[in-house]
Amino acid sequence: MSEKLMLLDTASLYFRAFYGVPDKVKAPDGTSVNATRGLLDIIAKLVTLYEPTHIVACWDDDWRPQWRVDLIPSYKTHRVVEVVAAGPDIEEVPDPLEAQLPLIRQTLAALGIPIIGVAAHEADDVIGTLATRSTIPVDIVTGDRDLFQLVDDSRGIRVVYTARGMSNLEIVSDATVVAKYGVLPEQYADFATMRGDASDGLPGVAGVGEKTAATLLQTHGDLAGIRAAAAAGEGMSAGVQAKVMAASDYLDVAPTVVEVARNLSIEVPADPVRALDPQQVEAAETLAEQWNLGSSMQRAIAALIRSTP
Repeated sequence: MSEKLMLLDTASLYFRAFYGVPDKVKAPDGTSVNATRGLLDIIAKLVTLYEPTHIVACWDDDWRPQWRVDLIPSYKTHRVVEVVAAGPDIEEVPDPLEAQLPLIRQTLAALGIPIIGVAAHEADDVIGTLATRSTIPVDIVTGDRDLFQLVDDSRGIRVVYTARGMSNLEIVSDATVVAKYGVLPEQYADFATMRGDASDGLPGVAGVGEKTAATLLQTHGDLAGIRAAAAAGEGMSAGVQAKVMAASDYLDVAPTVVEVARNLSIEVPADPVRALDPQQVEAAETLAEQWNLGSSMQRAIAALIRSTP
């Protein structure tokens, strides 16, 4: 079996599971377990389809890092329900999902899937660093198109895009990004900076949409080239030039917010997925029984056993 690293954008997946799996089955104490059961089924499907030899659950230790907010105060501000002076702000998460997060971590640990997060950084930054440092092909599983900036056919880095649902997964390669947006993956962060993203509170360059952003990048290569051309009054209409120049303050800081980190102090786990030994299987099954995880745990265990090198 060829080696492959699978990086899970864990929050993206457990939110999808929470909203995709009806909240009908409860733990004996009445706790909702739909996100946990759904995440187990997602893992089972992903492992069966793509046969990774290594898996990491990448975690949001800070979903809205202060250093990003300092640069763009509107960053994810619409998702804040409580400001915390001494730590990460509280994100808007439904209570039944919030209650399942400790169980989700327990479940991943029971399956032998390492969880990696970094203080003051998002899961995207963990993914960016691990994908960059990996010496084997990488599948990034996410519903977040910001991670398209990491796609790299030459290194075997692709995105398994979940935005259209687990029954309609899309493999995103260099050609996919070009076909969708008219830019190369290495241009995607600059493209996203100009386009903006209301879901992340990024305003973008006013009056510059996807088509104009793509055209500018095709002509000038990157954001630095676009800004230089605008300053010189070359290679774009006077109207577009005015829009780029008017967004100068935003463009000074936005790339740092949009680009994922690639140099955090973490390493790709060396150990591959391992079949659980009898004691680990028993512990996982006990956890499943305790929390009424049903056959979802069994499916995940079976899939991981099949993928073991």
